[in-house]
Amino acid sequence: MRRSFLLLVPVALAVAACGAGSDSGPGTTTASAARPGATAATTAPGPATAAAGGVKLVKVGTFASPTYAAGAPGDTKRLFVVEKEGRIRVVSGGKQSTFLDIRDLVTGDSGEQGLLSVAFAPDYASSGRFYVYYTDKASKQVVAEYRRKTPGTADAGSARTLLRMDDPEANHNGGQLVFGPDKLLYIGTGDGGGGGDRHGAHGNAQNLGSLLGKILRIDPAKSGSGAYTIPAGNPFRATKGARPEIYAYGLRNPWRFSFDRKTGDLTIGDVGQEKIEEIDFLRRGKARGANFGWRVWEGRNRYTPGETAPKAVFPVITHEHSDAWCSITGGYVVRDPSVPALRGKYVYGDYCGGRVWSATLSPGKAKGDRRMNLPNVGSISSFGEDTAGHVYVVSLNGPVYRLAAR
Repeated sequence: MRRSFLLLVPVALAVAACGAGSDSGPGTTTASAARPGATAATTAPGPATAAAGGVKLVKVGTFASPTYAAGAPGDTKRLFVVEKEGRIRVVSGGKQSTFLDIRDLVTGDSGEQGLLSVAFAPDYASSGRFYVYYTDKASKQVVAEYRRKTPGTADAGSARTLLRMDDPEANHNGGQLVFGPDKLLYIGTGDGGGGGDRHGAHGNAQNLGSLLGKILRIDPAKSGSGAYTIPAGNPFRATKGARPEIYAYGLRNPWRFSFDRKTGDLTIGDVGQEKIEEIDFLRRGKARGANFGWRVWEGRNRYTPGETAPKAVFPVITHEHSDAWCSITGGYVVRDPSVPALRGKYVYGDYCGGRVWSATLSPGKAKGDRRMNLPNVGSISSFGEDTAGHVYVVSLNGPVYRLAAR
């Protein structure tokens, strides 16, 4: 957890990784121990702050340590904001209420644990099904299904557990849930934590027998006695010793990833270790079976001598810690027609610096990667997207902002 962040929010998330800080000992999340000066920005914009380039931040509300924001298919009136301690709040007509409260199930004892994201089923309008990812009281990672009771409230008693994953340490929990363009559920998992992917003979990320350090893909519908179904196209379902849920591997902590709502392309913000933060990008369907290289590679630099990462896919964007980066927060390709200045551009940020960046992505490269002329947003825990394509910037300090045209 960042030193400055400890002062601001004692129980808050050290979002996703605290790369170097994780290396000082098991479960350690104090980045300042390894990166003096890696402090979270605290400058916050006002209700509507203008910026050059035709973009501004509009504040939509303040929450208790928010970790994510999302819209629900078929619901254009509500924005759902996930709070770390175990609540999902709903914003409608400028007013807030509680959609789901599972604080009795969630632990937030470590900076990187808690209720981390929500994903609404593609048929949510009719089925009312949605999914959450959280750390339970035993520090295991849980993916669970719930159902809607009314448009503004969930049935807390409708829980059905899909996955409950052992996690050897409190950091690198992954936490992202997304329904892809194929209407299947994608799940991002961290490598098990502790720094250097040190669990197992060669770590978890390159181990196809482990669910950790991966993006998983499942159909959340039951399969006989199973809690979910393995999609027929999963790349390792017939590989001996491999977990059939695995879609892509070789990731350290894919804290936030997203699909382009127009093209279906996949972009991953994978949090770095000691030196490099990275953005990975592949066209629709090309990430099936992809190996993103960790722990053999950190960015484009070799991290572990003498090990191999077959057919490693290298990032399209990297940022070095020497340039004041510390923990990348992946975002979205903006398709909001009301913000023409960002149309087709990928927006993302850095947790510590609080800076929002944008770039145009294509296979193997990025163009125009630059910091946007926006005020710093302290402790960027996430970006979010609603059903209309509006993109949000989430600060763990409390505020949630929408990117809007100036």
